[in-house]
Amino acid sequence: MDGAALIDLHCHILPALDDGALDMSDSVAMAREAARDGIEVVCATPHIRSDHDVRIEQLPERIEELQGQLDARGVPVRIAQGAEISQLSAETLSDRHLRTLSLGGGGWILLEPASGPIAERLPALAGELAARTTGVIVAHPERHAGTNIVQQLCALRDRGCLLQWTADFVARADPEDPGALVLRLAREGLVHLLSSDAHSSHGGRPLKLRAGFDRLRAVCTPEQVAWMAEVAPAAILRGELLTPPW
Repeated sequence: MDGAALIDLHCHILPALDDGALDMSDSVAMAREAARDGIEVVCATPHIRSDHDVRIEQLPERIEELQGQLDARGVPVRIAQGAEISQLSAETLSDRHLRTLSLGGGGWILLEPASGPIAERLPALAGELAARTTGVIVAHPERHAGTNIVQQLCALRDRGCLLQWTADFVARADPEDPGALVLRLAREGLVHLLSSDAHSSHGGRPLKLRAGFDRLRAVCTPEQVAWMAEVAPAAILRGELLTPPW
């Protein structure tokens, strides 16, 4: 994947909307950081949950406005539609809203688990959502690790979910530590996608992916890394059905 164009499926790049980019200049700086890392497409995924007043009908206009600013400044990044839908909100959304909030409009839903360890209800909910959409991607499982994390991840995988880990978390994993959770799970086929989940250019998680994929090379085959970095994200934006080939 050296030099390959990358797609970030999870990023809070829209300005002054949720807890992401503070303003338009922050959004543009985030896009510049993405471009330096070889990311050509960034999905704008604002939080859809009760503590953020995100108006679904306004999102296309917000994306168009940001894209116009990037184009005017010569920043070679395309902003694609999307959202990070909370576990509680997902059960209340109409099929029309789910499609509007899907990544790239292709029908794949980015689902945010409720706070704390992955709940017993989540695999069943993911299965219900998958029946209404193209598929479900579960966001940042590293933040929801309980004593039965492997069992729960396997249950989500068995429901057809893809598991999206945070690239910076993976990049910081120690390849010399045989007990590093994410690297062990990557070896076991429970890492499917990496995304930045970046919120601002002023701090926090960087809008970068390449270092995370480089770290996965220590435990995954080149074919696996290429599927996670290139094949799967592009297919998700096209709305194609996907099953990891391992």
